Amino acid sequence: MDNKQINERRRYKRLPIDLKMEVDELFKQDNIVVKNLGVSIRVYDISKSGIGFVSEAVLPVGYYFRGTINLNNGDFIRVVMRIVRTQKVEKNLYAYGAEFVGLAPFLADKVDKYEKSLMS
Repeated sequence: MDNKQINERRRYKRLPIDLKMEVDELFKQDNIVVKNLGVSIRVYDISKSGIGFVSEAVLPVGYYFRGTINLNNGDFIRVVMRIVRTQKVEKNLYAYGAEFVGLAPFLADKVDKYEKSLMS
């Protein structure tokens, strides 16, 4: 599958972003919690439905984490994300996709504002 086909399947446009986040805790809905992780991730894109990020850590698909995303225009979003895909891209580097869980419409509007700020 080529990039064009992948982009056509996406619900929302991916926007470039460069920020770092720390993941200290992963959890699942059945009360499984992994604490004190201290994992660094680098977010490279964002859309209204989620983020793409890379990390040297191996993170399990299906787990959730909390984070604050600074949109570089002064806005920020506090979100819960679920890891939905992973792919090894280099020897010690993994690419991930995570979807926002229960993102309120006014927070999705902040992503729209961020897109407009990229165009100006």
